Amino acid sequence: MSEPTSTLTCPHCGHRTREVMPVNACLFFYDCKGCGVQLKPKQGDCCVFCSYGDTPCPPISAERGKAGCC
Repeated sequence: MSEPTSTLTCPHCGHRTREVMPVNACLFFYDCKGCGVQLKPKQGDCCVFCSYGDTPCPPISAERGKAGCC
C-alpha cells in the first residue's frame, strides 16, 4: 500500500508541493518551500492538509468515510 499524499498550495505565494501525510497524526505547521511562510491550520481544521491540501489528512478522511462529515 502506498503512502497517502496531498498537494499543499500556499495561500501566500501559490507554491504547490506534493507531500506525504502522516497516517495517524495531524501536521500542525508546515514551512512553504516557495516563500518560507509557516502555514498553520485554518480555524476549525485539524491540520495544514485539511486547510491547504487537495486531500484531507487520513484521520479526517476516515471519519468522513464513516460519518459523512468531519
